[in-house]
Amino acid sequence: MERSLPAVPGIQGEARRLTPPLPRVRRLGLRDYGGVLAEMRAFTHSRSEQTPDELWFLQHLPVFTQGQAGKAEHVLAPRDIPVIQADRGGQVTYHGPGQLVGYVLVDLRRVGYGIRSLVTRIEEAIVDTLAGYGIAAASRREAPGVYVGEQKIASLGLRVRQGCSYHGLALNVDMDLEPFTRINPCGYQGLAMTQIRELGGPADVERVSRDLEPRLLERLGLAP
Repeated sequence: MERSLPAVPGIQGEARRLTPPLPRVRRLGLRDYGGVLAEMRAFTHSRSEQTPDELWFLQHLPVFTQGQAGKAEHVLAPRDIPVIQADRGGQVTYHGPGQLVGYVLVDLRRVGYGIRSLVTRIEEAIVDTLAGYGIAAASRREAPGVYVGEQKIASLGLRVRQGCSYHGLALNVDMDLEPFTRINPCGYQGLAMTQIRELGGPADVERVSRDLEPRLLERLGLAP
């Protein structure tokens, strides 16, 4: 037989407040960048201490996105691909079909770590996922992202507002890499890009998102 314990002023309410809600994972398909950016901003602006953290997995229609402090000289020849000013950190990058984008909407005050640790945790989750495909990758402290040798396979760009992160990662799976030659990727002239398919891994973006999800939740401290 179950029975309720008498309420202790201040204690039960505090326990409820400190118990983190389970994170939510959303798969959004192929989306234009501007609409999703507006949704991320709205979510971050309206969330409360009780709002569950979320991971959004999706692909974008072709677009160059320029970081908050991005320099115009790194956009070389965009031609038919639009350039959108974003409010994340970092320089210019490219998004397009065949690239897995993961937006990380986390209350950093609740999980108890800062932006540098968040970057490291995301990079480690990507490295773990690639290792599962037999791809040896690593991060670089001086240049955020994930690299296979001298080639970059994943980019990161984040923003923190009111203690909560948004934006996230872009992992090249099976995409047209040519648009990266129209920019200095992440502000680095001549930086070569690579992708999972070219390195012997799966070409299925959905599969990669399913493989990355538990590793990302674990590294972020959000695993149930």
